[in-house]
Amino acid sequence: MLSIGVDIGGTKIAAGVVDEEGTIVATTTRSTPATDPELIEAAVAEAVAELRTGHDVVGVGVGAAGFVGSDRRTINFAANLSWRHRPLADELEQLIGLPVIVENDANAAGWAEYRFGAARGASHMLMLTVGTGLGGAIVLDGRLVRGAAGFAGEVAHMIAVPDGQWCGCGNRGCLEQYTAGTALVRTAKRRAATGDPAMGPLVQAAGGAKKEIDGPLITHLAQQGDPGARELIAELGRWLGFGTASICSLLDPDVIVVGGGVVAAGDLLLDPARESYAEHLTARAHRELTPFVPAAMGNRAGIVGAADLAR
Repeated sequence: MLSIGVDIGGTKIAAGVVDEEGTIVATTTRSTPATDPELIEAAVAEAVAELRTGHDVVGVGVGAAGFVGSDRRTINFAANLSWRHRPLADELEQLIGLPVIVENDANAAGWAEYRFGAARGASHMLMLTVGTGLGGAIVLDGRLVRGAAGFAGEVAHMIAVPDGQWCGCGNRGCLEQYTAGTALVRTAKRRAATGDPAMGPLVQAAGGAKKEIDGPLITHLAQQGDPGARELIAELGRWLGFGTASICSLLDPDVIVVGGGVVAAGDLLLDPARESYAEHLTARAHRELTPFVPAAMGNRAGIVGAADLAR
């Protein structure tokens, strides 16, 4: 039994036909016309039509960044796409002629890791995606946790530092402001601007232009052994572990899966996260520490998870 998963990003729509084992058997991509909801839907329909040629599929799952209603049919809000209370599933079903479900993109990726990836065999999973922002997905007793309104799993906006950094959500001190790629780059640029000698190799690698410092460059230098870049990654990891300790006191998962672009740093990120988590976890002397593991599905996760949820 085949289904189609669609991963809608700010610049690219990636879609694939997926079988029951989580294997992608065909793929296609389109550019995302992010400012026009109808054009986004037309691009998704076009991608699905292409993939249906030669494949008998039973439904379509769509993963998108934003607040998805508990009915899995409506996008209530998406910061980087022009959806506001958009009945996306209804619109797509009219264009496609197949059943459609809509899911938050982090939830879709988390479900893929739970079913086919790093959390396979677990009953309770917390997934964190550390990229430009911080995403989260929760599975408890084998069920994806969506909450009463569909907004569960938004770990990025737990308050980590009262009256801390302003966040795009309108609050201050959200965990995302200390654990995501934007925080990594902000700290690096701030330290470079003060003339911190530890940031010298990073500035040099950026061609002498502090504004050209970005997350992949910091990760690359850290992997090459640069002490300043490693320090930046470690600080991010410590914040990640700090926040995860609070989440785990509430959820008590079997496994913590960490994905997203920053996880390319591997144990340079995960070891400080593990140490900070162990330091801040409630009743740590009387419980086993939950393992931190890197995500296994990579860029396939959104497509595979959305397709599997549709099936």
